[in-house]
Amino acid sequence: MRKTAIVLAGLAVAASACGNAPTTTPTQPAGTAAATSGGAKPLQGQKIEVAAKWTSDEEKSFRTVLKAFSDKTGAEVTYASTGEDTGAYLGPRIKGGSPPDIAILPQPGLVQQYADEKALKPLTPEVISQIDTNYTPYWKELGSADGQVYGVMVKAAHKSLVWYRTATFEEAGVQPPTNWDELVKAAQTIADSGTAPFSFCGASGWTLTDLFENVYLSSAGPENYDKLSKHEIPWTDPSVATALEKMAQIMTKKEFVLDGNSGALQTQFPDCVTKVYDQKKAAMIIEADFVATPVAQSGEKVGEGAKTFPFPKVGKTSPVVLGGDIAVALKDTPGAMALLEFLGSKEGGEIWAKLPGYLSPNKNVSPDNYPDELTKQLGQTIVSAGDAVRYDMSDLAPSAFGATDGKGEWKVLQDFLRDPTDVKGAQTKLEEEAKKAWK
Repeated sequence: MRKTAIVLAGLAVAASACGNAPTTTPTQPAGTAAATSGGAKPLQGQKIEVAAKWTSDEEKSFRTVLKAFSDKTGAEVTYASTGEDTGAYLGPRIKGGSPPDIAILPQPGLVQQYADEKALKPLTPEVISQIDTNYTPYWKELGSADGQVYGVMVKAAHKSLVWYRTATFEEAGVQPPTNWDELVKAAQTIADSGTAPFSFCGASGWTLTDLFENVYLSSAGPENYDKLSKHEIPWTDPSVATALEKMAQIMTKKEFVLDGNSGALQTQFPDCVTKVYDQKKAAMIIEADFVATPVAQSGEKVGEGAKTFPFPKVGKTSPVVLGGDIAVALKDTPGAMALLEFLGSKEGGEIWAKLPGYLSPNKNVSPDNYPDELTKQLGQTIVSAGDAVRYDMSDLAPSAFGATDGKGEWKVLQDFLRDPTDVKGAQTKLEEEAKKAWK
């Protein structure tokens, strides 16, 4: 899905494109003791097909990881790009009885869906051991369905960032804020200096869900975040009102929003980034690490004219919201399980971490492995947050609520941007949509 494409250009992520042509790469399983140099390799002659959405630089990096696996075990890996709609690619292959050995899913909801369809294979004890050693229980839960572990979280996208144009902060004499009140104060100072503080991509409804999730995780805390993500508490809960009221503090001030609220609702991602770094019309974008790609395309340099600061604390929790990709087995073969074991290992994570465009959810992959300062900082944030890290809430929801353009949460939050004074009205509509989706 849209939010999980991580792309570091130069220091950063590179966006995925569509493409379905399979190509072959030699691969091998991790953690296999016999997969060392000398003697027959344990998977020599075996073929493994992996399907994922990555193309371009992301695919190139993943192929490097697969080659390390192949060199170690002798397995031959065929890689196929699913394009952005992973479900549309996998569905016919699963129904036709010819699924790939491994699929890498961009949404945890697909784990449950394919588990319900009996399309997934339970992980072996060796793979689960890697998960228990290298991941927090939360990540293990995201790869599970009905108490059975099916997936390994292999790649992360960091969504708790604010990007800013350094010249505007210097001209206004403000420093990166650390809490919400400081953010509002800095925004007012920037507005008074003659520049709109925020550029919103309101036409891309998912960007508004990202904003809500960060505010809610920080103000309501991880436990309530988990409950709301499962619809165990209603969207009419006071904790949701608190988050929406905080968002309204920056959405109700005309001088805070570039082109006004109606103009923001006509701005798609990444046009909001272009307006900051190319057209130099605003100071900040609240969005994930993949902003680095349109920043680079604008001609600005990440780390110089374009910098980031962590999403400011709204409550007691420093929010760290991640997107990510989960590897699952659609065939129960030694090669498939060995590759999953490798991808979940410290060894596999460190190989990947040295390449551009990657962040690891593996807690034992040291940030020192990352190739640039920005990625090191983001990696350290993930490690430091520990059990407080949470997955993108809208990606945990049924797609009718959290992942459909013009419907559900996307549409209600767009309506809220249009009229951010109507907190109760937004809550009522969110709950109505949630009830329909969680039937």
